[in-house]
Amino acid sequence: IVSALVRHPGVLAMELATVSRMYPGRLRPGIGLGVPYWLRQMGLVPTSSLGAMRECVTSLRRLLAGEELTESGRQFFFENVKLTHPTAETLPLYMGVVGPKMLQLSGEIASGTVLGVTSSLEYVRWARGEIAAGAERAGHMDDHRVACYAIFAVDRDGRKARAAARSQVAFYCGVMGVTGYSDAYGVSDELGAMIAEHGVDGLHDVVPEQWVEDLSISGDPDECVEKIRRYRAAGADAVVLWLPPGEGSEARMRLAAAEILPRVV
Repeated sequence: IVSALVRHPGVLAMELATVSRMYPGRLRPGIGLGVPYWLRQMGLVPTSSLGAMRECVTSLRRLLAGEELTESGRQFFFENVKLTHPTAETLPLYMGVVGPKMLQLSGEIASGTVLGVTSSLEYVRWARGEIAAGAERAGHMDDHRVACYAIFAVDRDGRKARAAARSQVAFYCGVMGVTGYSDAYGVSDELGAMIAEHGVDGLHDVVPEQWVEDLSISGDPDECVEKIRRYRAAGADAVVLWLPPGEGSEARMRLAAAEILPRVV
């Protein structure tokens, strides 16, 4: 996922076209608004988040198709902008978004949606509904794919895997704060109170064990396979196992390759 605001769509189109030509059939670019705190640091907060995302994704799609743009929007300006080397394939443009209006916009204009870590099963189901509402309003019900990232840890001892996932669950719950993720999971009030009392960096020891269970794919290989299947049943077309780097990560990757991926791919 790249930010819609830190690169002009003309520059982003060149980059995506280049990668697409290098690795045909393998690129699935995603566009997100960007981390709000980082955007504020760079002075890039848009007047309309929805408008900026719509302008970026729609202009990007037209540029990748070889169209020349001369127009002025609220966020981006184009004067005779055209790719010299457009893509040789039609790239599926995903949107990495969270809230209901953004999810509906993704259903309206994007090929797919990327859901972030801390997505519960309830959030995946809810997000699917919002995406479908946007697609229906736009008058199309095409094959909109949903990819869901998940904090991942596997060990033959499931307790060790969940302990490894806890720090990441706590970190992302704190960084993301109260959002659509926590609303759909039903813990926004509790999470808000925890952050107010312990701070963003102090959640490791107070995050409930059930949150670790529900907001990560962690456990022994059998448990991880079952959780992946649940995410797929909830509406995730792809489940992206996000393995934090660190001690033991290579062993976890090898265990996943041997005993998880063959059972879910």
